[in-house]
Amino acid sequence: MAKHDSTSQDDGRSIVSMRTMEIAIAAILLAFGATFLYSSYRLGFRWADDGPQSGFFPFYVSLFICVASGATLLQAILSKSAAGQASFVERGQLKQVLKVLIPAGLFVLGIQLIGIYVASAIYIALFMNLLGDYPWKKSVPLAVAISVLFFFMFEVWFQVPLFKGYWNLTGWTGF
Repeated sequence: MAKHDSTSQDDGRSIVSMRTMEIAIAAILLAFGATFLYSSYRLGFRWADDGPQSGFFPFYVSLFICVASGATLLQAILSKSAAGQASFVERGQLKQVLKVLIPAGLFVLGIQLIGIYVASAIYIALFMNLLGDYPWKKSVPLAVAISVLFFFMFEVWFQVPLFKGYWNLTGWTGF
């Protein structure tokens, strides 16, 4: 019981403050905005004789993003309020987010390598078992059934081929 208490205290520890995240996100958005602003400038952002040039609308949207991000960045840097020192995320919360985010990233990578059907079956089975606490004898057949159903729905009935991956593990089906 004492071990559980120390773990829960450790999980409540702040990882990063609100102010730090505001500064980081504002800086990232400012960098993206500046990149798109420059690209739009290169495309042409003026009004030509035949209407707006290619970069007209993206330029002004990017300009708005840069101004808003710059204002947010300046406000976050200069602010000394207590609200900025509040916790953005605690260790336990971050663990919960990463339990979903990391497998989702691996799923996207899996789609590239083994295709959407096989990657989906693995992803569903692992999620059901590891996060949903379903036994393997239920999660694996259900995951395979769902992937087979979607395979038939897209490949056979709708005749819309989905990405099979570089290794194409479903190539034996002839689709």
